[in-house]
Amino acid sequence: METYKQQLEKLRAEMSAVNEGIMCNLNRFFEISNQIGEVKDKLGVPHFDPVRESEMLKEIREKNQGPMPQDLMKRIFKEIFLASVEEMGVGQRQKLKVNRLPGGKDLVIDVKGIQIGGKKPVLIGGPCSVENYEQIYETAKGLKNLGVNILRGGAFKPRTSPYSFQGLESEALKMMRKAANVLDMAVITEVLDARDVELVVQYADILQVGTRNMFNYSLLKELGKIEKPVMIKRGFMATIEEFIFAAEYVHIGGNEKIILCERGIRTFETQTRNTLDISCIPILKKETPLPIIVDVSHATGRKDIIVPIAHAALSAGAHGLMFESHYQPAVALSDSKQQLDLEEAGALIGYLKGFFDLS
Repeated sequence: METYKQQLEKLRAEMSAVNEGIMCNLNRFFEISNQIGEVKDKLGVPHFDPVRESEMLKEIREKNQGPMPQDLMKRIFKEIFLASVEEMGVGQRQKLKVNRLPGGKDLVIDVKGIQIGGKKPVLIGGPCSVENYEQIYETAKGLKNLGVNILRGGAFKPRTSPYSFQGLESEALKMMRKAANVLDMAVITEVLDARDVELVVQYADILQVGTRNMFNYSLLKELGKIEKPVMIKRGFMATIEEFIFAAEYVHIGGNEKIILCERGIRTFETQTRNTLDISCIPILKKETPLPIIVDVSHATGRKDIIVPIAHAALSAGAHGLMFESHYQPAVALSDSKQQLDLEEAGALIGYLKGFFDLS
């Protein structure tokens, strides 16, 4: 007579056989789903199709005779469908030109002798917007003395309110270029429109794509045609995958000099202007060879926590920091509360030099 122990062993063997069958069927399922993903890529349609998923779940529910409950069966298959869509995306991402190749080296971009993406973190600083020549020159001179070699400043300012200061545009570009030439600094500034690229490229060493324009594919395509580096800021509601795809738009246009900038994403938190996604830094370094800069000013919107946030960003592997600084922030025409005065900028840099080589 068969003992309970023998029954258990027989059932375990039967279970192993069923597991193997499930594994084989799942592998076949993923082979087919990946083929579907390739066809969808050629058609230019989304991988996820909620209508088709509902149809398949309905078919499963009608054919399920138990003993597994319908809700549990539905939950398991929804997880399988979700995993298949994620796998389709992996296949697509592996084909990206900005994808890190096995054993590939980090991209190092040389801008006027400044290595962005190298072993030493770079510092980018300057006012939110260029207001007049005295302001941009005095701020730039103070930052240069602190070791900042890349000057930032807004010439075209995208503002939520149409009544806020919008920037001095071409005049601001000229002021910033003049100050940078005197002080031997590189210039980075934002370009808002594809029609302005030709103008901005005459004055800037690095062209910046702002958070609102990360999804502006016409602009990204136009920046793919230029020879100067482009820094793309992550959209405040963008996923990491969408961020990488934005870089791909520039790359396929022919411009490989791309810098990524994490500047915080929108969450339900109200203590900071945005929520800095520290985790995206090592993820981006794993996925791409592109240099990564962290904008600590826009990420927080406040000065009292900028030191530990900056420390955390560099500790996580960022290749540099961007921050807003104004020689008289109290009278700044925009973002006065988050701009560091020169003494505060000096304190930040002095602190960071205790941990990182910023020479």
